[in-house]
Amino acid sequence: MRALSYAFEEAVLSLRRAGQSAAMSIGTIAIAFLTLGGFLLLSANLQAVVDRWASAAEMSIFLKDDADAAARDALLSETGARPGVIGVEFVSKEAALQRFKSDFPELGDVAVSSENPFPASIEVRLAADSRSAGTADAMATELAARPGVADVRYDGRWLSRIATAVTAARLGGIAIAAVLILGAAFTVASVVRLSLEARRDEVDIMQLVGAPAGFIRGPFIAEGALLGGVGAATALALLGTLFSLGRGRIDESMAGLAVVGQARFLGWSEGLLLIAAGILLGGLAGLVATRSVR
Repeated sequence: MRALSYAFEEAVLSLRRAGQSAAMSIGTIAIAFLTLGGFLLLSANLQAVVDRWASAAEMSIFLKDDADAAARDALLSETGARPGVIGVEFVSKEAALQRFKSDFPELGDVAVSSENPFPASIEVRLAADSRSAGTADAMATELAARPGVADVRYDGRWLSRIATAVTAARLGGIAIAAVLILGAAFTVASVVRLSLEARRDEVDIMQLVGAPAGFIRGPFIAEGALLGGVGAATALALLGTLFSLGRGRIDESMAGLAVVGQARFLGWSEGLLLIAAGILLGGLAGLVATRSVR
């Protein structure tokens, strides 16, 4: 405990002496972790949008105009009894037209001025596990071949493509952030190395008198950990400020995507994890910078 207290006291004094170089190192770490946190924040909210869309995903079975009532009722009954189906609803041509007028009132005159172009349909609500298991795709393919069915549209097909794109963007962002973090680690190591060289005489004397390694290397490792922790905390504060300033516009964009809810910031656990990662990164950089000290 004494060695730890001594290490951090000496680290704080060293950072005060370092001045501009320490500030540059903190800034470099902040930029790297701001990039990482930004990608995590963006991907988390995009994933929430995809999950909300997926929870509301439906299958629409569009019927031909000449489909008779018996075939329609049989299809309704059979579809509703399938595993993973939690509800079915028949939507007539007239009801489809009224929905269009309600959703797009500015285009209502266009629909009224011509013959009703909307087909009757059966809307199928699916349980989430059936979509993930892939049974909905097989169901859509099978129902599309039934007599009286004009087409089958299933939201899950394009949702899976969007989810894949979100995952790819997340991995790409993490890769970019990793490169920046690696550069920040080299900056921290350089600053710690400069501190070591500035105190070389003091370190040599401590080695001659047989001081424990924790008292010799500890202050430099603690210095790197402080640089990393302060840089990560600075990045988190900047990210929170930017998020607060732009939250209104973000919520408007989400509303434009037909998503109910508000964008969320990183949770406490995620924020603490970022700061812990910065401390670990700085500590490792300080350890590498003092590898020549025995």
